Amino acid sequence: MKTALDFSEIHAGMLAEVGGKAANLGELTRAGLPVPPGWVLTTEAYRQVALDLETSGEDLAARARRHLLQAPVPDDVREEILKAYAALGDDVPVAVRSSATAEDLPFASFAGQQDTFLNVVGGEAVVDAVRRCWASLWTDRAVAYRESNGIDHAAVRLAVVVQVMVDARVAGVLFTANPVTGRRHEAVIDASPGLGEAVVSGAVNPDRFLVFDGRILERHAGDKRLAIRSLPGGGTERVETAYDGLCLTDDEVLRLAELGTHVEKHYGSPQDTEWALDDDGRLWLTQARPITTLYPLPERPRPGLRVYFSVNVAQGVMGPLTPMGQAAFRVISAGAAGLAGHAPADPLDGAAFMASSGERMWIDLTTAVRSRNGRAILPRALTLGEARAVPVMERLFEDPRLSLADSSRRPFLRGLARFIRNVRLPSRVLTALTRPRRALALTVRLGEELDRRLRVPASATPAQRLDHAERVLVRTFPLIISVIPLAITGYGLFALASKLSGVPINEMGDVLRSVPHNPTTEMDLELWRLATRVEPEPFKELTVAELVRHYQEERLPPVAQREITAFLATYGHRGVAEIDLGVPRWSEEPAHILGVLANYLRMDGDPDLAPAAQFARGEREARAAIAHVAARARLKGRWRAAVVRFGLGRTRRYAGLRELPKFYLVKTLAAIRRSLLVVGEHLVARGVLDAAGDVFFLDLRETRAALGSAADLRELVARRRETYERERRRRHVPRVLLSDGTEPESLAQPAADGALTGTPASAGTVTGVARVVLDPIGAHLEPGEILVCPSTDPGWTPLFLTAGGLVMEMGGAMSHGSVVAREYGIPAVVGVADATHRITSGQKITVDGAAGTVTLPS
Repeated sequence: MKTALDFSEIHAGMLAEVGGKAANLGELTRAGLPVPPGWVLTTEAYRQVALDLETSGEDLAARARRHLLQAPVPDDVREEILKAYAALGDDVPVAVRSSATAEDLPFASFAGQQDTFLNVVGGEAVVDAVRRCWASLWTDRAVAYRESNGIDHAAVRLAVVVQVMVDARVAGVLFTANPVTGRRHEAVIDASPGLGEAVVSGAVNPDRFLVFDGRILERHAGDKRLAIRSLPGGGTERVETAYDGLCLTDDEVLRLAELGTHVEKHYGSPQDTEWALDDDGRLWLTQARPITTLYPLPERPRPGLRVYFSVNVAQGVMGPLTPMGQAAFRVISAGAAGLAGHAPADPLDGAAFMASSGERMWIDLTTAVRSRNGRAILPRALTLGEARAVPVMERLFEDPRLSLADSSRRPFLRGLARFIRNVRLPSRVLTALTRPRRALALTVRLGEELDRRLRVPASATPAQRLDHAERVLVRTFPLIISVIPLAITGYGLFALASKLSGVPINEMGDVLRSVPHNPTTEMDLELWRLATRVEPEPFKELTVAELVRHYQEERLPPVAQREITAFLATYGHRGVAEIDLGVPRWSEEPAHILGVLANYLRMDGDPDLAPAAQFARGEREARAAIAHVAARARLKGRWRAAVVRFGLGRTRRYAGLRELPKFYLVKTLAAIRRSLLVVGEHLVARGVLDAAGDVFFLDLRETRAALGSAADLRELVARRRETYERERRRRHVPRVLLSDGTEPESLAQPAADGALTGTPASAGTVTGVARVVLDPIGAHLEPGEILVCPSTDPGWTPLFLTAGGLVMEMGGAMSHGSVVAREYGIPAVVGVADATHRITSGQKITVDGAAGTVTLPS
């Protein structure tokens, strides 16, 4: 049965205790208790009550619990409890369990946050246990869990479930999907003698079983040194045991797995269940809840086991993409597939290799994984951009379910040949080798051609704007990929120079310092120069919100107003998570840029440490590095030294171009975004949407259909916003995912305790204070602090100008963060698993960018 509590008694108790200070109920609201109508909050009262509580030594959660425990259970509720309990029989032992509205949300499982009371005997004991369940809504762990998941305390309610006790011989938990690896339909069973509380609470090392497809894959015996058993007359006791062997037979394990299959089928999703087996061998299901930690399966997977690689992780965008952002990626992928001769019939469907899961984009790499040529190319390609994925892929090559396909070699080679021909790779490599000025001029012409394509007449109708968006998106990849042969030439010559000289690549990092033609570092340096030109006073005196307001109202000093406007005219299409066209740009929301400027202007430092000076010093060190490598090559032959000098000179000309395709891509997305906002305004005027920005929670097909329909799309947009916000809370996104839900990286052996290793990205060693940053917006980095982050895109790079070092969870030697770190001469290690969890802000760490290690204090 379920019961509910009227909070008025608790309100009265709190009010009586704090007297006049609670007239505005600051304390109650802070504690999360609902505020009765007519009671008003003021900031001053809130501060006063909070101050009093800080000095009282008792926190708000404890006060809420105390008042709940002291408040009388309402008479009508008490009578209902006693009546229902009596109907069970005379003094029947029951379990009294909490059931809160914040439990088992799509993004969070509250399992174990509230209290359960076992083997409760007697009506008054049941009433008291119900009261204690209510009070457990305010346990420290429950309050902390709600805080960490952004759940409003005042919106939470709790009821109580009373169940007849099962006197269990063996009990435990059963997951119908593996919660560690993510593999669906692989049952994981933990079991221990006695009541299941021993397993659920973690008080015992249970036996563990893995079952898949009717077969027991693994049996592991725990020590099971403790059992919780019911006491006659009520309550439980903990007893030490010496249980040898397994506490379940194979038949019982398979029965449990079958029960799990039925439960999952009934609820339509993987379940976390609790069960008990009594002395008669009867199996009881005592609880079932969804498993909320599993990453969603890709939509509409093709037959067989598929291998997916995360576009988001590769691009340093861990959050979700808006529906329109996903739609744009699909159309872009159609243009990419066309280069290999595999264009879809309808570009809006996207390429066959593109998939969506968890509001993020994925590339299906199965064909490459099952191809001999693909297995040769994939690890080399991933080493440059996402090195942590390389061992994952190499382990997948050994999976018999992903064996080489006889038919995959020829189509793969045909597609690769078409791609090479369509991007004119041979001719552009030849141009890069022999005519560097012409090669660089090509990149300028591509930018001019892109600008022409992006122009939309102000008189264009909404339908014409959609036509233009689709046309441009299809053509985007073929245009911007034209730059890649030049960058490939540079990096290819870099590898050749290493081979000819005998100098390992990881010792040649200085060659890539301060390379020209990189639009991201050019942007960062321009932002720093801007900070040296503007009037500093408002930036030192105003908050960021005030700076934004002054800028938008054109009330900043003249030079600052003019210079910032000019900067945003060139770089305002950029932003954090900029690969999603549904995300505002700096030109729309300049708070991030103004905040960075304010940080720069508040710094008082050595001018020799200014980014421009460091960049110039990097150029000198790069020339010295080339001379050193050439001298090493000369020891093996004079011609080798000449080739090395030539090759590394070309490397420096072209390496910075690696960032140019993305620069052009983001410019394209920003232009389409501006045009779609006009379409959104049209739909608002027709009453279809509430705001122009809501158009980004539709896809291109839906937007076109909306132009010819009066259907109200506001409810659809609201649902999608809710999904988007839920996915933003997701803390873990796999880099590689199988179509059965398995995260292959989770199958690897964990590193030794305290060992933080990754991929060397930028040589040098630095010891400094770590600053863990999960979102660059509003982040502040003191000069010399070591930036520790999940990944980076160009929206992060203004922080690099003051960083003393870089540690990233994602990326490879040629990923965005690595490239920029090398150019600024910042020691960097990337691909460090769980760095943002294993390192804390304020901790002093040492980063060795050549060895790829991060040392923590012992």
